[in-house]
Amino acid sequence: MLNTRASGVLMHLSCIPSRYGVGVMGDETKEFIDKIADMGFSYWQVLPLNPPDFYGSPYTSNEVFAISHMFISPDELVKSGYVNEADTERSVYYGSPYTADYEFAYNSRLKLLKKAFSAIDEKTKKEVKEFTRENGWCEAYSLYCAAKELSGNKPWWEWDKKFAKYEDCLKNRAELEQLASFYTFVQYTAFRQWREIKLYANDRGVKILGDMPIYVSMDSADVWSNRRLFEINEKTFAQKRVAGVPPDYFSADGQLWGNPLYDWKEMEKDGFDWWIKRLKASLKIFDTVRIDHFRAFASYWAVPAESETAKNGEWVKGPGMKLFNAVKKELGDLPIVAEDLGTFGEDVVKLLEDTGFPGMRVIQFGFDPNCDSTHLPHNYPKNSIAYVGTHDNTTILAWLWEADENSRRFALDYCSFKGDNWGEGGFHSPSCRAVTETVWRSPSLISVISFQDMCGFGSDARMNVPGRAFGNWQFRTTMDTVNQIDAEYFRKINRLYKRK
Repeated sequence: MLNTRASGVLMHLSCIPSRYGVGVMGDETKEFIDKIADMGFSYWQVLPLNPPDFYGSPYTSNEVFAISHMFISPDELVKSGYVNEADTERSVYYGSPYTADYEFAYNSRLKLLKKAFSAIDEKTKKEVKEFTRENGWCEAYSLYCAAKELSGNKPWWEWDKKFAKYEDCLKNRAELEQLASFYTFVQYTAFRQWREIKLYANDRGVKILGDMPIYVSMDSADVWSNRRLFEINEKTFAQKRVAGVPPDYFSADGQLWGNPLYDWKEMEKDGFDWWIKRLKASLKIFDTVRIDHFRAFASYWAVPAESETAKNGEWVKGPGMKLFNAVKKELGDLPIVAEDLGTFGEDVVKLLEDTGFPGMRVIQFGFDPNCDSTHLPHNYPKNSIAYVGTHDNTTILAWLWEADENSRRFALDYCSFKGDNWGEGGFHSPSCRAVTETVWRSPSLISVISFQDMCGFGSDARMNVPGRAFGNWQFRTTMDTVNQIDAEYFRKINRLYKRK
């Protein structure tokens, strides 16, 4: 999939400037696309667009096929004629423009969408029905959302018996029909708005690099309607083993994610149909898809469900090339990026080689003066994506401040930094530029920088701290900040290092 040198910006949709508590699929997003296109960037990388959990994590969702209703633009609803400007005023957020407020966005957007739903015409109703036919997952998701709302938002295994199993819910769908129709309309609206954003970006030479969490949430329509595909007791609904990763760079106890594990033998029986549908759906809304925690397809860390940390897990063999051969047979060659960071093994190396997918390199991981790390740019293969930092890393400026003297000195020398003002941040930070240019010079055909590193921000702008439950995913920005980025500098390095 990688055949020309290019560059991208990592900026989740939730971070885009807006009046509505989180970023939305409206004019501000189009303006952001215009800005990065003008700087010579060819990719805009976003995190998963699916509905996040209560803490804002897009990696723990109630439906991996869906788009969060929080991203729906109230202004675009006005243009569609579903609501008026007075209605949208209740969705305006008067808190800090630098912090995402998911609870506010969730509730205010839901109220606005219910007002919009009451005003749709027959033409729109037909379009919604057609959307449901084209997106097979939407029926189960709409029923799940309706049943969850009527059940006081309890997890599905605590619902009344007539709803707790998808097959029983279908028999009792008459009780949910009206509410389920609303949630179908929500997804129709979200996908229609995102399609306009994607077409806008593509028309300006910007591709969307999307993100796919490998696992799904236990309390999700995905599990509720496909229980046989997961390691779940059919009678008690209890999880047998759960997902996580062993102790690593980010956490001494490992990371206990708690997601249900796939029953790969069961999935293989129908040719991995669920995965084929998932990848096909993702590539309708993205130009390229990054699969998070790709290594789990080779082997995954399985932790007993009763464990309090991820230390006591074991490695279990994954589906490997059986899955990707089935995908290729059905869909052909796909533009997939493998997130191959973290614990390595020969099985992961072999799987990446066999699939031909590009992997990832992160320069922050390479700044160890005692080894010749694969994350140092002189070791990058062409078929890879090179990052200044990902959403899980702190900013490069914060890393320099927090590093020990030897590691910092090595990093600065490696990046040919001159002078003693390495701690200076901001839009013209000399140390941030030295690191960025080192990544841009690398052999990797695509290089990516986070918006925060473009601005030279410190640790307070960090998006996520892996293993920490609270206080993540909150970074937002303003259009004034976007406009202060040194556009000429990025135009220059994109030209200079042949990434435009």
